[in-house]
Amino acid sequence: MFRKRIGLLAVYGIAFFAFIYAPIFLVVAYSFNANPVNMMIWSGFTLDWYRTIFGFSAATTELSLYVESTDQLLRAVQNSLIVALTTTLVSTVLGTSVALAVARFRFRLKAFYRALMFLPMIMPDIVLGIALLIFFVSFGMSLGLVSIIIGHCTFLTSYVFIVVSARLAGMDMSLEEASADLGANGWVTFRKVTLPLILPGVIGGALLAFIISMDDLVITYFISGVDSTTLPVFIYGMLRRGIKPEINAIATVMLLFSFLVASLGLYFRARGR
Repeated sequence: MFRKRIGLLAVYGIAFFAFIYAPIFLVVAYSFNANPVNMMIWSGFTLDWYRTIFGFSAATTELSLYVESTDQLLRAVQNSLIVALTTTLVSTVLGTSVALAVARFRFRLKAFYRALMFLPMIMPDIVLGIALLIFFVSFGMSLGLVSIIIGHCTFLTSYVFIVVSARLAGMDMSLEEASADLGANGWVTFRKVTLPLILPGVIGGALLAFIISMDDLVITYFISGVDSTTLPVFIYGMLRRGIKPEINAIATVMLLFSFLVASLGLYFRARGR
């Protein structure tokens, strides 16, 4: 009976992971498919779609009919990196500061303030996107990279806050008290004691904010301007005109990039432990 349950659990586990990861493997596999019309029909192995998205000219005239503008793609990647890097910097500073304030100080409505930090995470993206759009339009602010950065900071600060707060919860406060007893002021204590101890959480929150900012579509779609298209919005625009083969190549590159960033986060987390 015990072996039967173990066997059913193994079958369930395999089916569960196959259901999650099989579509991802198909996207990666079809990114090497030479068929430019029907990606479901395998016509041989090719790297032409990767050459296309990295700026190399198409190998044949037939292939060039299915290639999006490389300049638009590179501009979208550049916009995504600008937004993600700026948002990561701002949200990391704000989220870490708020986490330290909530963990170290006592003030009225502290629990309510903590709940407000969770609100942007549980709010539907489409609601937040519409709310930000109405806010920017009401104040006469033009939509562009600045509006996207502000919009991303409104909810990514909460992610950093939660990650850093979890790190602060397991921190021994007696180390800070010992630093103060030895004559160190608040800034020296933070720089020499607090920051090194919470640094893995800060880095983890920053990497999480970077990945979410790079992959965000719904909120960015509402608050982006004409010349501020990010990579997810660009891919969505391509999908509306049909599934092109180079979309699989772009998705595979984004997958590898996200895997690299996530691996760095796990490394710093393990190092912190």
